[in-house]
Amino acid sequence: MDHLSAHEVAARLQDAARPALLLLDVREQWEYDIARIKGATLVPMSGLAARIDEIASLQEDADGNPRQLICLCHHGARSMQVAAFLEQHGFEQVANLTGGIHAWSLQVDPSVPTY
Repeated sequence: MDHLSAHEVAARLQDAARPALLLLDVREQWEYDIARIKGATLVPMSGLAARIDEIASLQEDADGNPRQLICLCHHGARSMQVAAFLEQHGFEQVANLTGGIHAWSLQVDPSVPTY
């Protein structure tokens, strides 16, 4: 599993030459309602196993190739567990956003509230 900083994720999102990313937000709905990264898909960690097929289909691009999947949570601990779980279930190109949405708020987009 890769560990990416908020700056690295932001740069990859802005690089039109790179394939599109799948940002997987594994926080709970109430957390997502407070703060989120535009374009992220919410799949709370508590319901992850039941939605693993959905995540697999989301990770594929239009040609059936896997997109890099970047997991995020509040500070990075839950998303690291989810990334490890996904890798154990055959997912490739999985990364964790180190520091989570908190780091994103502080380092990339201060308009995203901290909590």
